[in-house]
Amino acid sequence: VKTCKCVAKMRPLTEEETKTVFQKLNKYIGDSIKLLIDRPDGSYCFRLHKSKVYYVREQIMKWATNISRKQLLSLGTCIGKFTHSGKFRLIITALDIMAPYSKYKMWLKPGAEQQYVYGHNVIKSGMGRITESTPQYQGVVLYSMTNIPLGFGVTAKSTQDCRHADPGTTVVFHQSDIGEYLRSEDTLN
Repeated sequence: VKTCKCVAKMRPLTEEETKTVFQKLNKYIGDSIKLLIDRPDGSYCFRLHKSKVYYVREQIMKWATNISRKQLLSLGTCIGKFTHSGKFRLIITALDIMAPYSKYKMWLKPGAEQQYVYGHNVIKSGMGRITESTPQYQGVVLYSMTNIPLGFGVTAKSTQDCRHADPGTTVVFHQSDIGEYLRSEDTLN
């Protein structure tokens, strides 16, 4: 049985860390960040353990104090981690949290889904549709045509530029996809 002292070293984010995390989330969900904290099902918070940021319900944080530290493995959903240089990187486990609130969306054609899930960028010929007025270099959540979240990335072209682009032009730079659950299962926490 794997154990750790997560709660003992888990702490609230500093003001600078919070700003960095919110700036990254803002690229994908815009002003809906407020909705992540005060949700209808309770209040949530962000906690830091080592370099990883966790998203956890405050009620569960309180209940976790009744469990001994040696028996508690982890708490909440890991949404990303800070790099050694202090930048914040979202990981695939944040997709379920971001998808309902995403400001800009792109739907992929069935043939392009597999390529994206293998870690490739999205090209114009694989794009099914995109949210109107999506700017260039904006965070976007990618969906299958049946509205299943597949991952997230950054637009290489705006909505207008996508309409006039060649079929082989890259329209979204890959950031993270659901295929990482299999490709990186050993390092994904």
